[in-house]
Amino acid sequence: MPRFKTLPAELDPSARQLVTRLRRLKDHSELTMRQLAAKTGYSAKSWERYLGGTSLPPREAVEALARITGTDPVPLLALHEIAADSREGRRARPVVQQQDEQRGGEQEPPARPTTRPLAVPAAHTPPRTPEPAPGRFPHIALAAGIAALAVALSAVLLLMLRLDDNAGRAAVTTSPRTTAASPPPSYTCRITRVDGHWAAGINKGRTTEIGYGASGADVAEAQCLLRRAGISPGGIDGMFGPLTLRAVKTFQARAGLTADGILGPHSWKALRG
Repeated sequence: MPRFKTLPAELDPSARQLVTRLRRLKDHSELTMRQLAAKTGYSAKSWERYLGGTSLPPREAVEALARITGTDPVPLLALHEIAADSREGRRARPVVQQQDEQRGGEQEPPARPTTRPLAVPAAHTPPRTPEPAPGRFPHIALAAGIAALAVALSAVLLLMLRLDDNAGRAAVTTSPRTTAASPPPSYTCRITRVDGHWAAGINKGRTTEIGYGASGADVAEAQCLLRRAGISPGGIDGMFGPLTLRAVKTFQARAGLTADGILGPHSWKALRG
């Protein structure tokens, strides 16, 4: 498995943590970029950008990688949300700084001259204090508020990263065998004609209703029969992903059925011929 390039130094800490977790999942799955693209519906070039730290992956891509590797997506999605918020905050700061510089460049109005009455020497009018430039202090307060918010978010992020690292280390030390002992099942298509119907020899002729997100022998049987019908569902991996969903809809439309992407009794009957 080729090693990944070093992440950019300017990458946000939350985005760096997210990309590191995604790289681990990809390495543990032993999938190539092409296989990863086929199983998630995102191109290999896109995954190179996501795992290289040059582009923040979409929420759906993170969910897809977690699903095919059997990982809980909640911690990954929390990191993704923090990274997205941090990126939006960094985009908003230059605008506020530019407005402050423009306000700071404006000249303050000169102090009004002090006038004294000529007829009464004893009377004295105190000089007036120069008035502050209008509209300056609200922007300074806004910049200070944004800075305080950024500091608070950074503190929360560091706490979450430490807790997540401790949990990850504990999981690795306590259950190393569980990760290594769960390889994905493999399926082989053995297309035969049984009692006038096509079968792949995987699910013993069942017609269980399945849809997007399902997995197992029923999905692998359907993938074999779709391939026999001349429609590619991607790999024969027993996972009802985007490519299998598209293949099912194409077959249903060709067979004159409702193209809803769900394999029910009518779709199974058409697949088995």
